Amino acid sequence: MNKKKLLQKVLSGTRNLRFEEARVLVEAFGFRLQRVSGSHHIFVHPDVDKLVNLQEVGGQAKLYQIKQLLRIVEQYRLQLDQGDDDE
Repeated sequence: MNKKKLLQKVLSGTRNLRFEEARVLVEAFGFRLQRVSGSHHIFVHPDVDKLVNLQEVGGQAKLYQIKQLLRIVEQYRLQLDQGDDDE
């Protein structure tokens, strides 16, 4: 999955983002899954004091959680990891 294209998809305002795409995007910014509690997937980052929570509902990611991720990315100036990107 091309991470840069995935980020462009999110930034373009798409309302349809599969949970798996959201997970790839979160991990591309350096977050790692810490725990799963019910439907909540909690991600942590070594340089960020906030958690990222993702929930899967019908195979889709919740839009407000993606928006929260983007605010954290901007606030902490996180860079997208381009490694192992499929073209």
